[in-house]
Amino acid sequence: MQLTKICLIEGCIELVTGLHIGAGSEEMHIGGTDNPVVKNPVSRRPYIPGSSLKGKMRSLMEWQAGTVGDTDGRPIGFGDAGKIEDGGKRTSAENILKLFGGAPEGDPDDAFVRRIGPTRLAFWDCPLDKGWARQMDDRSISYTEIKMENTIDRIGGAARNPRSNERVLAGARFGFKLTMRVHDDEDLFPEVLRGLRLVELTGLGASGSRGYGKVRFIHLTRDGESIEPEYQAVRFDS
Repeated sequence: MQLTKICLIEGCIELVTGLHIGAGSEEMHIGGTDNPVVKNPVSRRPYIPGSSLKGKMRSLMEWQAGTVGDTDGRPIGFGDAGKIEDGGKRTSAENILKLFGGAPEGDPDDAFVRRIGPTRLAFWDCPLDKGWARQMDDRSISYTEIKMENTIDRIGGAARNPRSNERVLAGARFGFKLTMRVHDDEDLFPEVLRGLRLVELTGLGASGSRGYGKVRFIHLTRDGESIEPEYQAVRFDS
């Protein structure tokens, strides 16, 4: 197996609705929010962790491939893929392992592990676009908002258990970048586009069923060349 190329895929993630990727908080502050978003510790600007994008994209691709039932909900590993008998599903499982890597559960065959090879994709943290941030700063607008959530008493109609969530504002933009290793001139790029499209169709972060996290990928390039037509052509009709 020979590394023949490294592709650079870049673009922009634009928020269609507010985004919440939680930072976690061990203590409450008076006037603070229950559930803050993750922020750069130096600039205090929100960002999208590469791990969040990778995890969501991989999970969706495993659901789309139909492998989730074969692993009882675990991320697919080398031992799992070797036991899948369906030819199409097995190919999809192997492509996922090539792109994202996998754990060696189930005593996998050494020859199979060598054939899969090293992880192809590297995801980078997505920083807040400086131009968009500058526009917000010039207008003295915060990058985030606080959204209140409640549960409703089905009988009395009263709101209960109020909770505040911090969200990055709709319209925010983040720089997007990932690199893809190519071995022996293989072509896994269509799988990457399908994965990105799945994220766009389902969203990022928490509370997607309540309208959070709708995103779109724009200005996509591969090694400086536009791939917008290829990306927009991705469909899941069959």
